[in-house]
Amino acid sequence: MKIEHQEHGKKGAFFIEKDGDWVAEMTYFREGQRKIVIDHTEVDESLRGKGIGEKLVEKAVKFAEKNNLLIKPVCPFAKAILESSDKYDDVLTR
Repeated sequence: MKIEHQEHGKKGAFFIEKDGDWVAEMTYFREGQRKIVIDHTEVDESLRGKGIGEKLVEKAVKFAEKNNLLIKPVCPFAKAILESSDKYDDVLTR
């Protein structure tokens, strides 16, 4: 499954689309010039337990690294993933 990315103005999302519908999504908004705030993650019940949520977070991390951004997770799921390992310390802000 391909994770896509859209950004419009200060809002963006990483998502998986199937038959025209988003079946997994992680949304964020920009805060200042160097920070994105992850505010929501949702995975369709048919895809749960397959690591899709973690893959969405990883995609956001790669995006942040590539664009010299920091991530502030307010979504409980993204926060748990990002704070679970020190490998995310270079992009994580609180």
